[in-house]
Amino acid sequence: MSDRAVIEPAEIKGSRLPELIALASEESSEKRRLLLRELTAHFFGAPSPNANETALYGTVLAKLSAEMEVAVRAELAARFAQAPNAPHSLIRRFADDEIEVAEQVLRASTVLTDEDLIQVVRKRSQGHLRAVSGRATVSEAVSDVIVEHGDDDTLNTLLRNDGAQLSRAASETAIERAKANPALHAATVERQSLPADLLNEMYFVVEARLRHQILEQNARMDPALLEAALAAGRTRVATDDGALPADYAENLAYIDELQAAGQLTPQTLIRFLRSNGRTPFLIALSKLADIDFHTARGIVERKDLDALSVVCKAADMDRAVYLTYAVAVLGAEDNPMGKAAAYGRMYGELTRDAALRTLRFWRMRRTAQAA
Repeated sequence: MSDRAVIEPAEIKGSRLPELIALASEESSEKRRLLLRELTAHFFGAPSPNANETALYGTVLAKLSAEMEVAVRAELAARFAQAPNAPHSLIRRFADDEIEVAEQVLRASTVLTDEDLIQVVRKRSQGHLRAVSGRATVSEAVSDVIVEHGDDDTLNTLLRNDGAQLSRAASETAIERAKANPALHAATVERQSLPADLLNEMYFVVEARLRHQILEQNARMDPALLEAALAAGRTRVATDDGALPADYAENLAYIDELQAAGQLTPQTLIRFLRSNGRTPFLIALSKLADIDFHTARGIVERKDLDALSVVCKAADMDRAVYLTYAVAVLGAEDNPMGKAAAYGRMYGELTRDAALRTLRFWRMRRTAQAA
């Protein structure tokens, strides 16, 4: 083979490599397979090969393996996947092979560069992308391309990998996709490095167990990190919440008068509920909790008692007031009295500190609207 010419005799003195390379001209498939395995054994059994020898191993092994069936290539790829000194040309070829061959190399080989991985991600199957997503470490550059090209199963794998670094832009894209797909909720909320403001965007779409995790993380958050998270979130808060109700302006003026006179109390809200004053109740709730009207309306329209408990606890309302709101918001068809005990326990277990911190994220929308 012409590749022999690049190796000087002194570089391979005492080695069987020239003899093995000479056998590569064999036409027999069986002999080529045996040669392939012997060359592999020779590579791993020899003292650390120099750069030229490693390159030659890679060239010959790649040529031989390309003519073998998938099972043989997969066996060879698995052998070299864990080798830190594996020939780069060989590993790169395996990474671009069928997924049965590529998977272990993509998951484990430290020989592959970010550029190698990005090329694979841009043009190969979702199986290839999931293998890359499961590597011990994934750089931001590679993650960005995975988020761009990966389906939701691939994104789930990436989010669950704490060794994968995600840029701010990739995290925002992941959050938007996760909001629309419940299968991504757990991977998103449980991701250790997700920015806190993005985590709190998931609150209104995830199940109770995951909401509890969000509240717990908010309660543990260092005040300095909380401020940084709020600052990061203010630049992306959505403000398109739909039209205000027709009676909003007149009720707002009325609520403002009550507040100025010191008559806007939790009991006033109960009176609104009992008289079917939906708009004044929502405006008053948003005033007492210091949140925007659309957030308050969304909580009530969804009958979202978890979120209502956060609002009431942050406003330091007592348990009886919260339960009165909860029963009225649910309505008779939802058997509110039968659920009152469970709601009461939930309210008692929620700390005011966790509620206050969570509410600060919800207030970002109001701040953005005002700006």
